[in-house]
Amino acid sequence: MSHSPASPAVSDANAGGMRLAGRVFYPVVALILLFVAATIYAPEAMSATFNATMTQIVHYFGWYYIFITAGFIGFSIWVGCSRYGTLRLGPADSIPDFSRFSWYTMLFSAGIGIGVIFYSTAEPIAHFHAAPRGMASDTIAAARYAIHITWMEWGAGAFAIYIVIGLALGFATHRRGRPLTIRWGLEPLLGERIVRGWIGDIVDITAIVGTVFGLATSLGLGVMQINTGLAYLGVADSSLALRLAIIVVISLAAGVSVLTGLTRGIKWLSNLNIALAAVLLIFVFTFGPTVFLLEALVAQTGYYAAHILQSSFETDFARGDVWQSYWTTFFWAWWIAWGPFVGTFLARISRGRTVREFALGVLIIPSIGIFLWFGTMGWAALHREIFGAGGLGDLQTQQVVFAFLSDLPLATVSSVLAMVLITTFFITSADSGAYVVATLSTGGLENPPLSTRAFWVVLQAAVSIALAVAGGLSALQTASLVGGLPFSMVMIVMCFAVVKSLRGEYAAEHQAAMTVTGSPRLS
Repeated sequence: MSHSPASPAVSDANAGGMRLAGRVFYPVVALILLFVAATIYAPEAMSATFNATMTQIVHYFGWYYIFITAGFIGFSIWVGCSRYGTLRLGPADSIPDFSRFSWYTMLFSAGIGIGVIFYSTAEPIAHFHAAPRGMASDTIAAARYAIHITWMEWGAGAFAIYIVIGLALGFATHRRGRPLTIRWGLEPLLGERIVRGWIGDIVDITAIVGTVFGLATSLGLGVMQINTGLAYLGVADSSLALRLAIIVVISLAAGVSVLTGLTRGIKWLSNLNIALAAVLLIFVFTFGPTVFLLEALVAQTGYYAAHILQSSFETDFARGDVWQSYWTTFFWAWWIAWGPFVGTFLARISRGRTVREFALGVLIIPSIGIFLWFGTMGWAALHREIFGAGGLGDLQTQQVVFAFLSDLPLATVSSVLAMVLITTFFITSADSGAYVVATLSTGGLENPPLSTRAFWVVLQAAVSIALAVAGGLSALQTASLVGGLPFSMVMIVMCFAVVKSLRGEYAAEHQAAMTVTGSPRLS
């Protein structure tokens, strides 16, 4: 394994001691502040511009998002099942830094976040009442397809995207000794000279900007969800002042977590997320329509297996692309925009894992969790619509989960539990995101300085506050999705880089083993 010095243009800056990759850090901060200023100054014009851009991207590249995401899933399966699966993300004798349970909880919490709380009920309800692709709405067929498409959009596709980036960076960092930044995942194909230059700078800048925008958007969505929950429980009325207070409190909590590092705050919060989610899931399963849920989950598994290949390549070529732009294409672009953040985070926490464990574990285990969570919550909400009081389709997205829980026993307790779960997922996304951005902005330091981590927590909060005041969340969300298009092309290059790395590392490891045992060298 060869080692190289840290990424270029890394310097000690200011009295705070932040070690900054200057050619990346300063342009990133300037771009973020410029975007926020423009959004505050002209929110409607910015929103209109980005929405128009997104419409064009969906129209001309919707098929592309569908195709490459299916390709990333196939790539992940191939890598995990190939002969290269025995290679480790690190030296051959390395052992994992985290237990399997903590590893799974961290990758799930970072990869999905707060969306699982309200989309798990709201998205199936939306598809049930407005069935896509010529289906009759408000039917059992629409309900089955609603759960199916939700499983597809939140399952393997998202994590396959993260696997591509995580493998590329894991090999670069843990086997070749490169800094933990996006550019070095391309080195096997482009060469060291190119990735050290301006092309590498652009790749890292794009990754950091997309991550900050995606996190700020998630922060905004989470704030609306918490605000709605507080209003539903009668604690406080919905208001801008309350939303700003929530951002400040959550950011403070995220700051404390990120300053304690991976082995404490982030790991503990991720474990807590999964524990609380399991409690809420068991609660709904126990006090909801239990027998119906068992029957529905068994039947849905067969439906998914029978239709997943077709739906993975489905495009609305005969009906226009409006529905797909709101859902499948939106989610694929969204996961790609989040790819630099989650992929870098996964690479950081996966030292010592085998390629097979990484590729298949990241693909399968979180997908099973998604199936259980979305299947239980989604079918329980649909049961109310089909056989019960109904009315969930008339509510806003962030209201559905609380209205659904109100039908169950101990409604206040379960709603408070949902609020706590939203908050812990919220904090975990914010702190792990700040950790990753601090790593990328310092040229790949795996343990960036505390001052740098704190800086990014503060900047994320400032961006979220500015956009909450200006009402620019829609523009920011669309901007992060637009940024996913160029980065998807980087990911395709990464796939080829990963294959080249796998072949080279496998040959070198096999040759070393032959030499140690006295067998002839491989030619």
